[in-house]
Amino acid sequence: MLTGTLLGGYADELFHILYRLDSRQMREDGFECGESGVRQFAEAYGVLEKVTTIEPAENACSDAKVTTTVKRRPGASPLLFGKYLMNMVAFVSLEDISDALPPYTEEVLAVEMDPVLAGAYTRLEDDVTAALREHHGNSSVISTAMNALLLYPDRPYGIGTLYGFRVDKETGERERFIISEPEDLDERHVYAKERRLIQEIKSELAQGRNVQVFAVYTQKRDVTRRLQELMRKEGIRAEVLTAETPPEQREAWYERQLQNGMQVCICHPRLVQTGLDLLPFPSIFFVQTGYSIYTLRQASRRSWRIGQREPVRVAFFTYSKTAQESCLRLMGKKLLVSLAMEGKLHVEGLQTMDQDDDLLTAMARELVTRQGVGEQAAEVWRALGRMNQPASSANVEAVPCNPAETSKQPEPNVWTPSRGPAIQLSLF
Repeated sequence: MLTGTLLGGYADELFHILYRLDSRQMREDGFECGESGVRQFAEAYGVLEKVTTIEPAENACSDAKVTTTVKRRPGASPLLFGKYLMNMVAFVSLEDISDALPPYTEEVLAVEMDPVLAGAYTRLEDDVTAALREHHGNSSVISTAMNALLLYPDRPYGIGTLYGFRVDKETGERERFIISEPEDLDERHVYAKERRLIQEIKSELAQGRNVQVFAVYTQKRDVTRRLQELMRKEGIRAEVLTAETPPEQREAWYERQLQNGMQVCICHPRLVQTGLDLLPFPSIFFVQTGYSIYTLRQASRRSWRIGQREPVRVAFFTYSKTAQESCLRLMGKKLLVSLAMEGKLHVEGLQTMDQDDDLLTAMARELVTRQGVGEQAAEVWRALGRMNQPASSANVEAVPCNPAETSKQPEPNVWTPSRGPAIQLSLF
């Protein structure tokens, strides 16, 4: 069995794979096939949060109301690796099967907001924080408000009034209330992250390197067309790939656009996360990441494939001290957990336990409690970068790439059969 992404941050994601590989062992360990087995597996090897809420009695004739909820949280027991994975899994990275892969680097580019945008964002954040406190646990507030905080710095106009929904305790009817009314800023202004993005793209193009740009807001509040327009005004030949192009035609779409002179492709990462090798795009820039570890891991490696000759650079653009940076930091922590179960052990990866099972809720909690203040996404991704350095590679000394300094091809690695027992390989 082959898989490119073994774990997305939660222990129970391994349950069905392990059941297919060794169902007898799983049954002997007391795990039955089905939802009950998944729950038992999560209790044994995952991280669960149990919250008991006690509401006082309304009067002398009634009892206190006790409610208990159990939620899964990112994390996995190290015992899971030792008991199941060590004896049955070989983790193979691209370095293990290909000679002289070029260096691969990831970096976080944090940008300070323009003063006008910073002021408008702060007011939106204050409204969201107040709504989260007043409507504690309201999923409509969390989803609407946190997505608005992620989007607004990149599209500070046309958002419209943000609404939440609640149930009236007396009538039982669902009613709407206002969370915030974000300010509409000047759509003609080119904002700080956009300026930095264009600057970095021009630098890459000057070195003969095409750029793949990823953004996740591509529907009702699309940002890709604006990015395309800004780039074209700067003389950059940019094209947008949309879901209207069927998966089986996307490779041909890329080839056709490259023949027509495309230098930058902009799209949602899900459109290319599997099945496409983007060798002509050694530079990959994430304007937005979304919340999926699977999508991020797959999309970020699209050009670091067998046959790539150029150093691969992946950059994550974010506004400093915003929900965007919080999201990127939490994504990095979940990725540390995922890598820990694939053999790349890091103390933070084994111990990290976000406050909830979904990023929006974790971000909302941080916003209210201010837990993440002072912690930067770049710190987490530097830890990931250290883990991703191959243990024995010609490129182990690679630093954030400067193609002009790495034009000399490294000496190819020569594989020699081992006379000893098999050892654990490194991994993605």
